[in-house]
Amino acid sequence: YVCSTWGNNHFKTFDGDIYQFPGICEYNFVSDCRESYTEFSVHIQRSLNSHNHPEIQYILVKIKDIMVYLKPKLVVVDGRIVKTPYYSSGVLIESNDIYTKIYAKLGMVLMWNQQDALMVELDNKFNNHTCGLCGDYNGIPIYNEFIRGDASYNSITYGNLQKISKPNSRCEDPDETQALPNCNGHREECERLLTSPAFADCRLRLNLETYIQACMQDKCACNGNDDSFCLCSTISEYSRQCSHAGGRPAEWRTQDFC
Repeated sequence: YVCSTWGNNHFKTFDGDIYQFPGICEYNFVSDCRESYTEFSVHIQRSLNSHNHPEIQYILVKIKDIMVYLKPKLVVVDGRIVKTPYYSSGVLIESNDIYTKIYAKLGMVLMWNQQDALMVELDNKFNNHTCGLCGDYNGIPIYNEFIRGDASYNSITYGNLQKISKPNSRCEDPDETQALPNCNGHREECERLLTSPAFADCRLRLNLETYIQACMQDKCACNGNDDSFCLCSTISEYSRQCSHAGGRPAEWRTQDFC
């Protein structure tokens, strides 16, 4: 089971909800939330890059007693810069120009493309035990993330609840009242892109509609300027998730597309 975040502030929980949350503070992405002993936690911080696109600035991973700090092309373990592959007490860290991966024996795999996209896969022994932007991993969409008891949360409220409060950090919470635009005008194009022959092997493996929705939101957010980030990040994510689910996406990038 996989939780991921990518592109234009999209998140997909373990339980399959896809939502957008544009926060630029440090947030709990996913943690083991059993009271007695937390086996791991993953925090992320995004910021806008020079093209005004959100990128993950750093990831902070705690596995039992090891602290790993990741930045693009940089791995720091317990305060020391390390060379990869790095192995220590049940944790393997691999890194190349494109990806940083962490394998933890306790049942977690983390994969970051050193830019916008992060994927965490968890053993199902953590069912019902996680918290953070990835949700509670109880197998039921919406419940306990966006609906808890009698209260219902929108995605911005939910995201803001996951903020890690740090005494000296200055970052504004995104506005919980902002309405998401209606992006239905882009449905046709997004459907066409995601059902292209290159993805024939993916349709039955993933919930296509959730990626169409994310693609539509991307098109809205980009206001018609077709830089590659706009469209490519969600299509890349669809392709990654398809491979992860055992599918074989064909080559979909072309000279003039992505």
